[in-house]
Parts: sequence; C-alpha cells; structure tokens
Amino acid sequence: MDEQERARREETVRRWFRMWLERRDTGIGAIFAPEAVYVESWGPEYRGAEQIAHWFREWNSRGRVTRWQIRSFLHSGDRTAVEWYFQDRMDSGAEEAFDGVSLIEWTREGRIARLQEFGCRLDRYDPYRNGPEPEFQGETVPWL
Repeated sequence: MDEQERARREETVRRWFRMWLERRDTGIGAIFAPEAVYVESWGPEYRGAEQIAHWFREWNSRGRVTRWQIRSFLHSGDRTAVEWYFQDRMDSGAEEAFDGVSLIEWTREGRIARLQEFGCRLDRYDPYRNGPEPEFQGETVPWL
C-alpha cells in the first residue's frame, strides 16, 4: 500500500468520526460498502450501509458523542487498526468514556467492508499492589 492509499484510508476514518461529533451524515454510503458489517465493542452488530445509517441517525436522536480522538493508525494490507479515545453523553444524563481500537477491513474500491470495535475501561488498576494474591475490582464491564 502506498502513502496515498494510507492517507485516503485515514481521511475516511476521520470523516466517520467527524460525522459523530457533528451529528450529521455527510456520506455514510460513500464510507461503507453496501454489505458492510459494523460490530460495536459491547455487542450490537449492524449489517449493511443502510442499517449503519439508521443506527447513526437513531443513536444521535438520543445522545451525543462529545469526543472521539484518534491516537494512531496501523495499516497492513487490506486492514487498518485505529487507536482512539471516546466520550459520549446521553440525553438521560448518562456519560461514558473509554479507550478503544477499531479493526477495519477495506474493499478494493476503498470502502469499509467490516469494522469491529474493542473497548478498554479507563479505571485501570494493579491487582497485585497489595501483595502476590490478586485483588480484582468486583465491577462488571457492560461490553464484556
């Protein structure tokens, strides 16, 4: 993959993230292949660009992404990994923030064929800080 292709892929991802921050669809059909699959970090799976667009509109009717910051890109063949930080606020008042990675598979035409997210909590801790036996926090993780 040449530098121009890397730059095009990175701009496509940035465009997708901006759509969420602006709450405005500026071309989901141009970003995702018609048969694309999108898997959120906590389980929901959307099939097809039309369903991805529906999810985008519906989600933004009840919440707002307040920050989605890209930290790095890794490219290999027809795949890209994107490391990021995410924050949102729902109309109900609920807020969440977490680190994440998106693994993206591209079509030959340069659209996203598959995107799967992985999330990581921000409240990390050392389970061995008090000795050789681990002490785990008893909280459950909603997306695991």
